[in-house]
Order: sequence, then C-alpha cells, then structure tokens
Amino acid sequence: MPVEPKVAGHQDVLPPPSGRISSTVMPPPPDDSGGVRRQTGPAASGRPSSSRSAATTSFVKKYRTEIAASSSSVFSTLAAFPLDSVKTRMQTYQYRGFLDCVKHTYRTEKLSGFFRGVTAPMASITLVRTVSFSIYQRSKHVYSAWVKRNLGFDILRHVSKAGTYPNLYTIGCFGAAGATAGSFITFLACPFELTKLSAQVSVLLAERAGTCQRSRAVAASYQNKGTLRTMRNIIKHRGLWGLYTGLRLHLLRDTLGTGIYFMVYESSKQLITTFGGDKPGSNKLAVVAAGGLCGLVSWAMIYPIDSAKSIYQRNALLHSKGENVPAPRIEFFKSHMYRGLAVSMGRSCIVNAIFFSSFEFIKKHIKTMDDDALKV
Repeated sequence: MPVEPKVAGHQDVLPPPSGRISSTVMPPPPDDSGGVRRQTGPAASGRPSSSRSAATTSFVKKYRTEIAASSSSVFSTLAAFPLDSVKTRMQTYQYRGFLDCVKHTYRTEKLSGFFRGVTAPMASITLVRTVSFSIYQRSKHVYSAWVKRNLGFDILRHVSKAGTYPNLYTIGCFGAAGATAGSFITFLACPFELTKLSAQVSVLLAERAGTCQRSRAVAASYQNKGTLRTMRNIIKHRGLWGLYTGLRLHLLRDTLGTGIYFMVYESSKQLITTFGGDKPGSNKLAVVAAGGLCGLVSWAMIYPIDSAKSIYQRNALLHSKGENVPAPRIEFFKSHMYRGLAVSMGRSCIVNAIFFSSFEFIKKHIKTMDDDALKV
C-alpha cells in the first residue's frame, strides 16, 4: 500500500474587520507618519482555532496507522478474549474437549474466569499491534525501495494497480517486513503474555500443582492477582529476567508467525480484489476475508511452537530463580501439541476479521480528513 502524500493544512479567509461585509477588500488605514499601518492580532494571522484544527488534522493523518491499529485492537481483543482464555487452558492442561473446558471454567470461576487477565492483553496487544504495524509499514517501504533500486521492480506500485496478482517480489517483501516487525515486538510482548498466561491458569496451577508443598505454595501465590501484582510476583519468584521466561520460543513464534500473517493478508487481499474486478482498497469483503484467513493460516503453521512456549512458561511459574526448567520439544503433527487449535483458529479468525475491518475503515476515514476540511 503506497504512502499517500501529506496534505498541508489551510487557513480560512476572514471577512474585513468592519461590521459591514464588502465585496472590495479595503487596505489598512495609514498611520500618523503616512505609511501603511501593519495589522496585528487574529485578523493578520488567521483564526487560531482554524490553525489548531489544521495542526490536529495533520498530526492525526501522519500517525493514522498507529491510531487505527490501537483503536481496532481494543475492539477485537474484547470480542474474542474468552476464546483466548479457553485456548490457553486447553494448551496447558488436559480436557475432554472445548465444551468440557468451558463448563469447568464457568463452574469453578464463573463468567469472570473467561476474562481473567484481560487487563494485560488489553494494554499489551494494543501497544504491540500499534508498534508492530508501524514497524511493518516502515519495513515494507524500505524493502520495496531496495527491490526497486536493485532489481528494477516497483512492488508498491504493482500492488496498487487494479488487476494484478501476487508474485515472488510482493510475497517476499511482505513476509520479510512482517518478520522484522515480529522480531522487534517480541521484546515488548513477552512480559505481558507471561502475565496473561499466569492469570489465565492461576486457578488451575493451584488445583494441579501436585503434592509438593513448595510448588503448591508458589502456585497459590498467583491466584487472584491483578496485572501489576502478578508481574511483581513473577519477579519475586524468578527475578526481573523472569518476565522474559520463554523468550526464545516467543521470538521464534512471533518472527515466523508475523511474517506469515502479513504475507497472507496482503496477498489474499490482492487476490480477492482482483478476482472481484475491483480497484485496490475498494473491496470491503476482501479485507474481512483476508483478515480472517491470515489468522487461520499463521496459527495453523506456528501452533506447536506456541504450545511449547505456553507449556514451558506454565512449568516455569512453579520454579524459582536459578532452578532448571526443561524446555519441551517442538513436535509438529503430534496431537498433544495441537490441543486447542480449533479454538485458537476460530478466535484468530474473528479477531482479525474485526481488527482489519476496523483498521482499514478508520485509516481510510483519516485519509479523507484533509479533503473534508478543505471544503469547509
């Protein structure tokens, strides 16, 4: 998606300072020395409110990607958080199925159990997605400029033309830009994800901590804690670096997953738009379908990595700083590594369909703000 040129702000033309509106603009009266008196005040500089409005519009337009990403994250996170909670529980503990997990959660923790730990992801996902999309947009333009300069192919121009299809250049550019964003956001997201996981499974930790009194005491300490208190508890048991428990698995998951995520989104949106015979950016169905599809495909491909991360983090919560926690093996095509996959894919499809629909709508609305202002 090419970056649109920024439109400069404008100032309204004011009527003459006199009470009577005249079709002829009167010159300023001469001063005592016979020269022309210089005008000062609001009449000379234009309406302050108009200048402020133009400055605000310019700011919002400049950061439209960040604004659209942050606001859309709030909507999508709230809508699908109960499914995320069920997914985490099914990954880290054994249930007979989705309904068994739902019934057990409701019976033991009531409705609030499905939203346990929602504060951390509300803050982290909003922040992470905002940073992720910002890095992705910038990386996409850097990589496409490199390809244009060295290989003579204009990726962004190709994508913005009607009737075009994805090719190796576009797929590689979007995948590399996504992987770049994913590797950066890992260091921001890891503490929040660990906090969210500990809150989601805190009751289960206490229930299934085994017979070791020490482990049971550590597990019980995570119950009924808010986001900040949970973070403090993790630091208490595992030290400050404990907030980055599972960082390597997290980095692997986010680098691969985010690369696949953006590659599938951009490519499928381009394909659906072309098949529909529409201009790029005009097909709303393409945005919804591409948003849902990118979530499905990315989770299906990286799910065993995410399961290994969740299992490792759960086990680490029962150990103190310095104690060895064996890392689980990442096993593809093994049923126990895909527990909760259907829930996760359904949740991801809903989240991303809502997110990208809202994201593209808000971004497009912001891009028209200058045009609307100029008509005033």
